[in-house]
Amino acid sequence: MRAIIAAGGSAGHVNPGLAIADRITEVFKESQILFIGTPEGMEARLVREAGYDFAAVKMAGLQRKITPKNLIRNAKAAYLYLGANGKAKEIIRKFKPDIVIGMGAYISVPAVKTAAKMGIKTATHGSDSFPGVAIKLLSKYVDKVFVADLDAAKRIPYPEKCVVTGNPLRSNLQMEDRETARKKLGLPEGLTILSSGGSNGSNKITEAVMALLEYENRAGGINHIHSYGRNGKAVFEKMLEKSGIKPDPERTVIKEYINNMYTCLSAADLVISRSGAMSQTEIKAAGRASVQIPWAGAAENHQYYNALAMENSGAAVMITDKDLSPKKLVEVTSKLCKNPQKLREMEIKAKEMSAENAADKILGEILDLINA
Repeated sequence: MRAIIAAGGSAGHVNPGLAIADRITEVFKESQILFIGTPEGMEARLVREAGYDFAAVKMAGLQRKITPKNLIRNAKAAYLYLGANGKAKEIIRKFKPDIVIGMGAYISVPAVKTAAKMGIKTATHGSDSFPGVAIKLLSKYVDKVFVADLDAAKRIPYPEKCVVTGNPLRSNLQMEDRETARKKLGLPEGLTILSSGGSNGSNKITEAVMALLEYENRAGGINHIHSYGRNGKAVFEKMLEKSGIKPDPERTVIKEYINNMYTCLSAADLVISRSGAMSQTEIKAAGRASVQIPWAGAAENHQYYNALAMENSGAAVMITDKDLSPKKLVEVTSKLCKNPQKLREMEIKAKEMSAENAADKILGEILDLINA
């Protein structure tokens, strides 16, 4: 099988694409996979690190808020889009794919739309209950739309094309027992917290985590793994210096991006994160208790509803963005840390929410398309 996967923008778009690629190559050993993404996006690094070929296409997203500056940005985006169509056509002609799959980011639009017009089988995948603009736009052109759940299918303009598959996770990344995972990370025994502001970082979460690190120093015996995101390094270091906090080097792992997420999830007793669909998918699959902090700027406020579903099921505690403060995060987290029984109950509930075999379902649908 020869497949092109267009993915970019955030890890939430790239990682499901990698999961699909992994499953294709596991089942069909001689398969050829090519990813299309932007040259500056994190996809360029993540895809190459995963061992797949990568073709760069310059693109820029449209700004929804109308300002003089954004009008200039949108004009540039429109210009790049026209060039991206031609570049995508060139790549597709050279690679000769059996199928082209878009993962929802704006980079998927020229690749998938062009392939559909060339008569190549196409599909797109959306990981959220509230599908984004790219998914809705492409639903007119593709043969199939893979969605996370029934709520998403109801919001697609062409629901007859929708197939509920859930969100795929990389099958070559396996969960480990907590003790093994902690040793691999160089952490001693003790309750372990994993926190992240998302792949692009969140200064507000970083500020709250700073207070949490101070609490952990006082409490003792708590490990902490924190990802500050690609835009957060300077902010994190400045906050750390200003606060005077000195995290315990034996119990603290701080990095820009977590490449070994499954090992970190395996080590964790509690996860603090945004409420993006793929973050939630990983948390549910791992069966981990979590503090969900939905990003208020997400399209149609979909992260709030993602978090609300987990809280209502007993799998998580939600802190809305407007309610998030250093004091609030410490209050909620410390209460959970002191109640291991509650954490175990939340783990069970999270695991019960997990959707299994999404990558296999998607592969089955791809084969049906190619062989039709």
